[in-house]
Amino acid sequence: MTPKELGYYFPAEFAPHTATWLSWPHKEASWPGKIDAIYPYYAQFIAKLAESELVRINVSDAKMEAFALSYIEKAGADLSKVSFYHFPTNDAWCRDHGPAFLINPHAEHKKAIVDWGYNAWGGKYPPFDLDDVIPTKIAEHFNLPVFHPDIVMEGGSVEFNGAGTILTSTACLLNPNRNPHLNQEQVETYLRDYYGAEQILWVDEGIVGDDTDGHIDDTIRFVNEDTVLTVVETDQNDENYALLQHNLSQLKKMRLLNGKQLNIIELPMPEAVVYDDQRLPASYANFYIANKSVIVPTYSSKMDDKALQLIQEAFPSREVVGIDSTEIIWGLGSFHCLSQQEPEV
Repeated sequence: MTPKELGYYFPAEFAPHTATWLSWPHKEASWPGKIDAIYPYYAQFIAKLAESELVRINVSDAKMEAFALSYIEKAGADLSKVSFYHFPTNDAWCRDHGPAFLINPHAEHKKAIVDWGYNAWGGKYPPFDLDDVIPTKIAEHFNLPVFHPDIVMEGGSVEFNGAGTILTSTACLLNPNRNPHLNQEQVETYLRDYYGAEQILWVDEGIVGDDTDGHIDDTIRFVNEDTVLTVVETDQNDENYALLQHNLSQLKKMRLLNGKQLNIIELPMPEAVVYDDQRLPASYANFYIANKSVIVPTYSSKMDDKALQLIQEAFPSREVVGIDSTEIIWGLGSFHCLSQQEPEV
């Protein structure tokens, strides 16, 4: 039986968490020439998370654990909330290779994990064999049921309102480098069956510089069941302008299961972040919703304050915190890409 048939579903990120899962960054090739520069900011992220939930970190071994701990201590984190698991990874992008936790409060096992196939965004960055088995390792450790859909899916490609709706992008999920044997209707069936959803809403585009082929967590995020923050580019000469206007026009036509239109809050993009002649996928939408805070990547941009203000208005009961992501974004992702929530039941 599918998770949906068994009563399981994937809660929204804004629902209560037990923990946040991370995979400690160690792959030099993901931050060529500056991996050491990211650790202080990454540790700040952990310290803020630990204020309101547990932080569970995948590391290769005791040596990597000690190295990680040195930075986490310097950041002043509550170490009683931080724990390490010796599950080796190829890379740090836990949103995409980490466990997709489902819940069913009425089941014998109130939590379960979906272990989607993982191929490093269409085979771009081999090897990825260690990352691919992380969800099952975590499920085995915690004695949780695990489902294997046997298709490729990444956590950053799907966004949830917790009331039966998933938002995703054709640019990513219908890319032939993921599941070339599946059409849109078949992909939707997998999403409904394994995430416990009723409705799949599609936009077309991702942002320039995104090597994931257009993950939704860089463009559109649910803040509650019927409201989204969506990034827009105000500079008509910027290469993201038309792409994001197209997404916006699609969002305006959407209807939720109850027939309501989406409440749409437009979030600015930062000015282009370029390093080593490469346009990076800098976006304020790559924020992470923790239990008591929303942690937002900032980019030393004149748009930072406006973005933080808009996100704070969207999350009045949480503290909105900006952490500089100028170094981290060189890895082509930020705080949301690096994290995966474990829901509370």
